[in-house]
Amino acid sequence: MGDDLNATSPLVVAVIPARGGSKGVPGKNLAPVAGVPLVVRAIRACLAAGRVSEVVVSTDDDGIAATAAQAGAIVVRRPAELANDTASSEAALRHVLETRYADRLPEVLLLVQCTSPFITAAEVDEVVAAIQERGADSAFTAAAFHGFIWREDGSAYGVNHDHRTRPRRQERPVEYLETGAAYAMRTEGFLAAGHRFFGTVQAVPTDPARVLEIDEPDDLARARAIAGLIETERPIPPAGAVQAVVLDFDGTQTDDRVWITADGTEQVAVHRGDGMGIAALRDAGLPILFLSTEVNSVVTARAAKLRVECVHATQDKVSELRAWCGRIGVDLAQVAYVGNDLNDLGCLQAVGWPVAVANAHPAVKQAAAWTTTAAGGHGAVREVAAWLLGDDLAGR
Repeated sequence: MGDDLNATSPLVVAVIPARGGSKGVPGKNLAPVAGVPLVVRAIRACLAAGRVSEVVVSTDDDGIAATAAQAGAIVVRRPAELANDTASSEAALRHVLETRYADRLPEVLLLVQCTSPFITAAEVDEVVAAIQERGADSAFTAAAFHGFIWREDGSAYGVNHDHRTRPRRQERPVEYLETGAAYAMRTEGFLAAGHRFFGTVQAVPTDPARVLEIDEPDDLARARAIAGLIETERPIPPAGAVQAVVLDFDGTQTDDRVWITADGTEQVAVHRGDGMGIAALRDAGLPILFLSTEVNSVVTARAAKLRVECVHATQDKVSELRAWCGRIGVDLAQVAYVGNDLNDLGCLQAVGWPVAVANAHPAVKQAAAWTTTAAGGHGAVREVAAWLLGDDLAGR
């Protein structure tokens, strides 16, 4: 991306406006859904899109800028006069073009909104394809809509239908609802028109089940509640995105049961496949930490056998996590954390790649970017290792 791009290849730039001030949902663009901040969700969708050359986040906020840079986006700092309640998204697009692309305008300019948490790379690619392959000058994501719209002016009347008749769905023309997720434009046409809809406009159909715009706190709560139902596939970390792995112990590497002998000794069962996965992660050069609140020598014994670091008997897992990341020089955004219970929530919310095991507490699953199919103590950690290493683990 960026300066390494071939000067003769079409330049396609995705711009994600993400200002710091949001009155409807304070701190909205950094609010997590399934453990991932909204701005990062938009960045990941754009980075995974094959037709996008560069991903730019336009912001006035230090926290958003840092998070966006860690997620792999180019950051363009937006002046205050373009970041107030009345500033338009078009103004942010023009500022990005003037600031970064004055010497080489992109062929296609994208506007991608953080407020659509379930946007996909395929949707981003499709609006670009409408420009590059299907003759559109501008395009937008849209969902097929079959509802009857009414307006009231003293008496209610039909807007998109004659309310005196009720045509069947198959007898009515398909209408489209603008989703607000992604827009694509020929850059020169955008600059001439001054807005995102000009020339030949195409609606790019998307899955209506994924349409949700976050404008109010209830929208955010709804997105968090349905994320696990909509996003059934694991997110794929870009190369180098995960630089360290932190694992809870009880309930994550065990099934959360404890056998207690007559003399009070505690025993647990672990999964050999998990041990193989941890060894593979270690051999791949990823630092690994066992992080547990339990006071139990079995945790340190297991860590010693697998030759990984261990911190246990801690009541402040987040502080220990931050301290460990500082010692090894890895940013929290580059950490995968695997947990199962409420005392893991702080760590899951702090890292870039939060994972829950299949039998985790519902609140933990809600905070995770994805949930393993295996339960804790039954191969969940090996599943995480396969997620991170792919083919490198297949033959083990």
